[in-house]
Amino acid sequence: MQKISVLLFLAWVCFLFYAGIALFTSGFLLTRLELTNHSSCQEPPGPGPLPWRSQGEPGACWMAARFSRVVLVLIDALRFDFAQPQRSHVPGEPSVSLPFLGKLGSLQRILEIQPHHARLYQSKADPPTTTMQRLKALTTGSLPTFIDAGSNFASYAIVEDNLIKQLTSAGRRVVFMGDDTWKDLFPGAFSQAFFFSSFNVRDLHTVDNGIMEHLYPTMDSGEWDVLIAHFLGVDHCGHKHGPHHPEMAKKLSQMDQVIQGIVERLENDTLLVVIGDHGMTKSGDHGGDSELEISAALFLYSPTALFLRAPPEEPEVVPQISLVPTLALLLGLPIPFGNIGEVMAELFSAVEDSQPHSSALAQATALYLNAQQVFRFLHTYSAAAQDLQVEEFHRLNNLFSKASADYLRLLQSPQGAEAALQTVITELQEFLRGVRAMCIESWARFSLSFLLLHLLAAGIPITTSGPFTVPWQAVSAWALMATQTFYSTGHQPVFPTIHWHAAFVGFPEGHGSSTWLPALLVGANTFASHLLFAVGCPLLLLWPFLCESQGSQKRRQPHGNEAEARVGPEEGEEEPLMEMRLRDAPHHFNVALLQLGLKYLFVLGIQILACALAASILRRHLMVWKVFAPKFIFEAMGFIVSSVGLFLGLALVMRVDGAVSSWLQQLVLAQQR
Repeated sequence: MQKISVLLFLAWVCFLFYAGIALFTSGFLLTRLELTNHSSCQEPPGPGPLPWRSQGEPGACWMAARFSRVVLVLIDALRFDFAQPQRSHVPGEPSVSLPFLGKLGSLQRILEIQPHHARLYQSKADPPTTTMQRLKALTTGSLPTFIDAGSNFASYAIVEDNLIKQLTSAGRRVVFMGDDTWKDLFPGAFSQAFFFSSFNVRDLHTVDNGIMEHLYPTMDSGEWDVLIAHFLGVDHCGHKHGPHHPEMAKKLSQMDQVIQGIVERLENDTLLVVIGDHGMTKSGDHGGDSELEISAALFLYSPTALFLRAPPEEPEVVPQISLVPTLALLLGLPIPFGNIGEVMAELFSAVEDSQPHSSALAQATALYLNAQQVFRFLHTYSAAAQDLQVEEFHRLNNLFSKASADYLRLLQSPQGAEAALQTVITELQEFLRGVRAMCIESWARFSLSFLLLHLLAAGIPITTSGPFTVPWQAVSAWALMATQTFYSTGHQPVFPTIHWHAAFVGFPEGHGSSTWLPALLVGANTFASHLLFAVGCPLLLLWPFLCESQGSQKRRQPHGNEAEARVGPEEGEEEPLMEMRLRDAPHHFNVALLQLGLKYLFVLGIQILACALAASILRRHLMVWKVFAPKFIFEAMGFIVSSVGLFLGLALVMRVDGAVSSWLQQLVLAQQR
């Protein structure tokens, strides 16, 4: 068998495995089709005239703008309890003093002094809780895809409709300062920008200090309509020290001073939004779906009255993507085309009008526009993709039709219909929440394609006879040693335990704007065991000769004086060196390499098949996105790295074998002369 044939056949088998992994990934992990459609003021979100439209008012679109300016302060990893006050000690209960509690005191003071001007929410983020996926959700109103978690440090431009694009299309001046991830997501979108590198998690102050250097002068200049400040110190402090470290208290106190300074400079037409993109675990990490990771703070404030009622005792829990349609309508913008978030209805109450009917009608109008936009997106998406649940889609279609008819009927006779208005509001909210639940369910559907391809690859005959046959137990033990080394070196198949500090080995000052080098260093640190054992796998060809050598040594051990009498001419001859035995049957050598490679791939394939089965069987389990999906991704990446390493190892052995063959031929020719 020719060497090139062995390599090509192994490459074909690897391709089958790769195709199976890709098919399973597309069928199991959160996947969806990204539409490039965009909303516009000229195109209403649904049929018929726009309700409650302010004709002739400057800046009016689907709904008249309530604010002309917004300051968005994004504090990375601002967990919800970071914004809570330090509770007073209750007699009889043990006192609990957490360094992060009560440090954002300005929020609590505003809520107490101006209860109708501010509100604190518990914002629930959708996993994965990595920064890039959260930024996509916070600007598009859509669900992040799980597989995008791997591109958290290799961001790319958002092609879907989003708030930033709507703002720039409307001629608004958007100024940004902070995390340079925004630079890749929205290239050329900002009228002015101050970007700072976000990769060095050991640096707690450079980004935050850079923002504060430009924040207040920019606000005072007035040359902006939307100001976005993305602080990273809290997130980096969590990664470096954890949330219970005194440094976290210092960072939160610094953020409190920043918020106070912003509030003092706000004008009546400006809305302040303080939000965390995700939370963090007790160790300061994030990426999964635990309660601490998905729970973030959301604080809204306006110098003018914003709410009819005082804040509730317990902050309301809202999905994080609800901020997208809410901000769009408050600013008089179209809601991004692919948004599936629900507007926060209480922000659309008619505060200047004390009539309950007027407030309910304003809320119903905002919800109706939101529902029209989501309904349009569903129909466009269902025409381009077939992954929505048909029965649930029809049910939601009927629900929207009924709610829409009820709302339009109320517009004809608006007086004295408070109960009917509340019914319409409930129907519209049920529709919006049902759509979101359906999308989460539909975009996590399992496909059996992977199993079929895997069985096809696993069914390839890999049993041959010859002097180089490596037993199954040796191949299995070799693969298990690679896995054992992965765990023994401190790795685990979950995202929060990735050794990010490996990116700075040899580069203590960081990498500048480069992302491929730190990604390579982290990848090499994570999958080093897979690569080393795969490259060294051809050494198992020596296994039969090693066992034979040990057996012959035992047989040749002397027993008393009889050993000398039994030594004959044949037994006294020196056996060939183990390395030379590889040349005893050269016609079997390439076949043995192929057999060994297929066996090793089969064992690795069984491992990833087990992960795929576990993930598919438990795909509705609560821990699927925290345990089973990450485990599958790590196994898939480990398989790809191992297969590439195996290919390189076999190619190297073949190259050495060719050199030895050439050397032996030269020796034979020299002896013949």
